[in-house]
Amino acid sequence: MKVVYDQETDTLTVIFAEDVQVTESDEDKPGVILDYDALGNLVSLEILDASCRMKSPSQIEYKVVPAGS
Repeated sequence: MKVVYDQETDTLTVIFAEDVQVTESDEDKPGVILDYDALGNLVSLEILDASCRMKSPSQIEYKVVPAGS
């Protein structure tokens, strides 16, 4: 998984699967775009106008919860 914030375009993209061709995109909510592969698997999530939708799109916290917690 990769997370990219582009300050110039103010977009935050979460890439779940790299090197996979996107065959369909849906704008689930205004400014939230979901990309899918040919099998319907979610490939990426893009948030437009990210700085207006979240507190600090240039910072990220990643946490792994131990199994059984």
